[in-house]
Amino acid sequence: MELRQNLLQRSLKGDPILWAIVLLFSFISIAVVYSATGTLAYKKMDGNTEHFLFKHTALILVGLGFMWLAHRIDYRYYSRLALYALLISVPLLLFTYLMGSNINEASRWLTIPVINQTFQPSDLAKLALISHLASMLSRRQQHLDDFWTTLFPVMLWVGIICGLIILSNASTALLLFATCLLLMFIGRVPLRQMAVMIAIGAVVGGAGLATGQRGKTVISRVTNHFDSASDPNKKVPFQLEHSYIAIATGGVTGKGPGKSTERNILPHPYSDFIYAIIIEEYGLIGGAVVLFLYLAFLYRGLKTVMNSYGAFGGLLSAGLSFSLVLQALVNMGVAVGLGPITGLPLPLLSMGGTSLIFTGISIGIILAVSRGEREVRPMTGEPDDTARIPSKRAAYA
Repeated sequence: MELRQNLLQRSLKGDPILWAIVLLFSFISIAVVYSATGTLAYKKMDGNTEHFLFKHTALILVGLGFMWLAHRIDYRYYSRLALYALLISVPLLLFTYLMGSNINEASRWLTIPVINQTFQPSDLAKLALISHLASMLSRRQQHLDDFWTTLFPVMLWVGIICGLIILSNASTALLLFATCLLLMFIGRVPLRQMAVMIAIGAVVGGAGLATGQRGKTVISRVTNHFDSASDPNKKVPFQLEHSYIAIATGGVTGKGPGKSTERNILPHPYSDFIYAIIIEEYGLIGGAVVLFLYLAFLYRGLKTVMNSYGAFGGLLSAGLSFSLVLQALVNMGVAVGLGPITGLPLPLLSMGGTSLIFTGISIGIILAVSRGEREVRPMTGEPDDTARIPSKRAAYA
């Protein structure tokens, strides 16, 4: 027994509570996705209701495998890899926009030959941009007031990546831009420079929406949301109507696992609106537990930031933690009617493909940072990790 515990301790490094949260999310995801896809599998897979169960479970295991691999790597190496990943992301995003697979009137996917699996380059671009932004800010802690040294390269990369993503995926681009602003705030970038970034982001974002594929859709969804919010007699969109029904009929304790009725009506009950299915089957209690787990994940991620000795590790963990949890909060907010429909999946819970792999890598990097400086020796030429971020930003509290 002691030998088994020692083996686990040697294999699973980093924050044990974060490991537990991720594993708990994995079990919940398997159960809920199985329930949400039962009818779909029966119709499309000749009665094989376990098809998506096995597929989703396999993808979760692959995601956990990548998470384990990522957490075993010295996180400082990600500073080197981030720039190369960004350089790869730019042509991939352009190619996807021009020649990618068109699904739901948007070219967001590339189909990987042989395995016939779709892949969103925006997932790679998000991870690369956050990592490179953390690296740039950690190197420039002593030059934050210098526009050309600090803000210009940051503005350039954020503008390019978010500008390319918004052409076909507005919600992902806006969420990534918000994450970058949070990371800049934590990295002590002066507010006046952040104001310049916001102004330039508004111009680039507006141009991207005007020339891209999703401009009309974004305007329609935002308009419908505020119209229905201000006028009780205004009919809400079909997706939200059945999301509300699922939530209302779930009550406090829910209908029970596998007893959802709205999964047969609600579009994408296994991804965009999986939170509504969770509440329908597990009630307000189940919805509150899921929300608590995301907040606990964010807390442990920021705990890692506080315990990180180096600026790069702290910024990297903060950026990736905020990216995942902000997306989760937006998804849950849409399901309960707090915001317009976005099409963003619920990270760690929604059924997905390669997105589960990139989520696993992101969490693995956070775990790599949480391993602590005792296991990681400074490496020549890497971001300045010999000193903490000055003042540690009281915003963590």
